[in-house]
Amino acid sequence: MTEKSQPASPSASPAPRQRSRRGQPGKEESPYRHRNQAVHIPDGHMAVGRMIGAHGLTGEVRVELHTDFPERFAPGSTILLGEELRPYAIEGTREHRGMILLVLAGVTDRTMAEDLRGEWLFIPETAAMPLAEGEYWVHDIIGLAVTDESGLPIGRVTDVLQTGANDVYIIAPQETINRGKELLIPATAEVVQQVDIAGGTMTIRLIPGLLEE
Repeated sequence: MTEKSQPASPSASPAPRQRSRRGQPGKEESPYRHRNQAVHIPDGHMAVGRMIGAHGLTGEVRVELHTDFPERFAPGSTILLGEELRPYAIEGTREHRGMILLVLAGVTDRTMAEDLRGEWLFIPETAAMPLAEGEYWVHDIIGLAVTDESGLPIGRVTDVLQTGANDVYIIAPQETINRGKELLIPATAEVVQQVDIAGGTMTIRLIPGLLEE
């Protein structure tokens, strides 16, 4: 899973966190899709960034953020790198064009920084920032069984898209629903009536326009 977040709007149903998946018990790692490529997140951990390459000649690395909490990269913090979860102490950090630049202990020149290109940065799940009331991790949303208000089975949530205005749930429907075609459900209070993580269900209202005629 990743640690990105999108606060729920007071006028909308609870918005989930950034698209991600939690490792399942008994498995060593969990697949996550980034730009249509599989990323393996070690069980019990969360992805918070990806190394993009070197910056300058002194070993600084450019990091693409996969968290909405950049403060976790404060100097003195420790980050886990790669699937091997190699620990690196952070000695310096600064913002740069929508990314951050990190100085990592032991990475002292451009060649060493370039060798880290493409590596993912992880933290333990236990170090995740707490969820606000009415927010969910996306891995908790994905897989929910969806029904309408009458109890009619609609399908299952397979993914979550963030569009800016509100999130959109992608639902793989029953064959008899929407001609078997994928459903895009806006995560708004008008449509999403209830989310029951413990029960594994989501109740929606099928307002006009959601289904193909």
